[in-house]
Amino acid sequence: MSDYGFVEWFRPGEHARVEAALEGMVAAGARRLRTHVSWAEYHAEGGEVWFDWLIPTIAARLELLPCVHYTPPSLSRTGRTSGAPRELRAYADFIDHVLTRHGAHFSHVELWNEPNNLLDWDWRADPDYALFCEMIGAAAYWARKRGWKPVLGGPSPFDPLWLNLMGERGVLAEVAAVGFHGFPGTWDSEEASWHGWDMHLGEMRAVLGRWNPEAEVWITETGYSTWRNDQMEQVRRFARVLGAGADRVYWYAWRDLPGDVAAQEGLWFDPRHYHLGAVDAENQPKLLARLLRAGGADKVREMTRLAAPATRRARRPVLITGGAGFIGSNLAESFLREGRDVMVLDNLSRLGVEENLAWLAERHGPRLRPVLADLRDEQALRDAACDAEAVIHLAAQTAVTTSLVRPIDDFEVNARGTINLLEAIRATGRRVPVILASTNKVYGGLEDVELVRIGETHVPADPRLRARGVGEDRPIAFRTPYGCSKGVADQYVLDYAKSFDLPTAVLRMSCVYGQRQFGTEDQGWVAHFLIRALRGEPITLFGDGCQVRDILHVDDAARAYRAVLDRIDALSGRAFNLGGGPANAVSLVEVLAEIERLVGAPAVLAREGWRSGDQLWFVADTGLLAAETGWRAEIGWRDGLARLAAWFGAAADEPARLRA
Repeated sequence: MSDYGFVEWFRPGEHARVEAALEGMVAAGARRLRTHVSWAEYHAEGGEVWFDWLIPTIAARLELLPCVHYTPPSLSRTGRTSGAPRELRAYADFIDHVLTRHGAHFSHVELWNEPNNLLDWDWRADPDYALFCEMIGAAAYWARKRGWKPVLGGPSPFDPLWLNLMGERGVLAEVAAVGFHGFPGTWDSEEASWHGWDMHLGEMRAVLGRWNPEAEVWITETGYSTWRNDQMEQVRRFARVLGAGADRVYWYAWRDLPGDVAAQEGLWFDPRHYHLGAVDAENQPKLLARLLRAGGADKVREMTRLAAPATRRARRPVLITGGAGFIGSNLAESFLREGRDVMVLDNLSRLGVEENLAWLAERHGPRLRPVLADLRDEQALRDAACDAEAVIHLAAQTAVTTSLVRPIDDFEVNARGTINLLEAIRATGRRVPVILASTNKVYGGLEDVELVRIGETHVPADPRLRARGVGEDRPIAFRTPYGCSKGVADQYVLDYAKSFDLPTAVLRMSCVYGQRQFGTEDQGWVAHFLIRALRGEPITLFGDGCQVRDILHVDDAARAYRAVLDRIDALSGRAFNLGGGPANAVSLVEVLAEIERLVGAPAVLAREGWRSGDQLWFVADTGLLAAETGWRAEIGWRDGLARLAAWFGAAADEPARLRA
């Protein structure tokens, strides 16, 4: 099945969220949306006006399935469920009203089956259950009589005896479809009764075969919570449910629940409730949403096949964390090209990196071993580390701006994730080399360096510093959450050489650019500038644009990592600067001028104020690295920019290369 929909509940007044969700779901290839029409909200002040707007707004973009539920608790006979009004006709009357007022916008209407969703309710011993069947059956009969197709709400947990009783009571004869809920892998309460899609859908079809063989089987609610940061598992579960054989599938949900909103059980009763979306609470796409936008269900299946566990091979692989990223994919290619095995561990959180992984897999087949996992997944790291010949640790949260918005996430990935990796390596009992990609941000903002402006560059007033660059002897001075988290990782990697005799080294990188980089405004600015210029889109300059960086081509960067790895026993426990050096020191406006020359058109510029933590000047002194390994930067920055422009232009039919 390539046809899917989403489940999303909206609260009255959330006009902007509705519009954003619809835009996102349509872009993700969804055809349908299941949402609630709550009795209680409908009859509250302003409720009818809200649904007068909501229902046609949704129906204009997606095929709508309204789920009519939450009858008033004051009408409950037992007090244990809000599913049975005192006047049974009241439910059918409300359905009739909804059909009359809004029915032009949908063909099916779901009758919420709340009693079966109460785990501690014994429906077989409750005489009111017959009344519930009468209420639902009458509403279904009337909806069908009026020309709509009633859907019996999804049983949760599934109970074939309950469904069969609905047949005996005449309810199944009136419905066009029966829904089913299932969240395998997410809820502990479901695990004992979960036996797989094939079995449960088969049981449903067997019951329907007795009472209504024409009725369809729908999965009206299923999903997977990424509360453990395992976004690839969410993708796998999505692919699996599309292949389950149901007539329709609705995925719960489109967007994560915001942290200040209570779930049905209460505020933060269970963290899993807050991570069920295809996008996060800030509307940023998770892996599932990105894949769906890139190619729908086919793209999801493609990535699922790519991420299938590899057969263990005799040779130990080089493990590259963040190996589907920009530098990682170039490094992986250099090893694979020589016939070596490479294990790529990546959570695919960066835009476009799935294209890098597919490119590597197409070129190198089984010698590439993808492990699609997060640094916060300790078990995944242990599993990957047990095989590794060496580790190049590139995976990280890479943007200063993101760290200022989400400092805890930044710490968990960069600092805690690095310790997780080091401990996984230590647990192997082997002296596995580890090389960390650190950052020049560990040196802070360099506020003590006196700068002067010469032309379109900020440079040190001290000509010796200008000629040499910043050396490793400069004291570290972490600034911004990103600088702190990467600095912590930097120091832990160096200390594990001293404390645990692991062969480790650190490369403190300046700005790296080149092929397979999908730069953004927050990170990867050289590629970002070039992408925007090629597309004729505005480029935002923060500050005066005279900030200086020693930009380094990725081919040179890859050679540096390999040079350190080749001499890791001699270099263990040491940190080295890695950048283009004074020969490749260039300001943002100078890069823009060269891009304009390459593109043959002036760039469209927008200007903003200075960003926190932005160094006015940084140039790395790479003399120590050169002395210890013989490495030096070979690709000049103008030549490197020309190569990057040629790479973007060489495959203009691959849209990921020109994403902003």
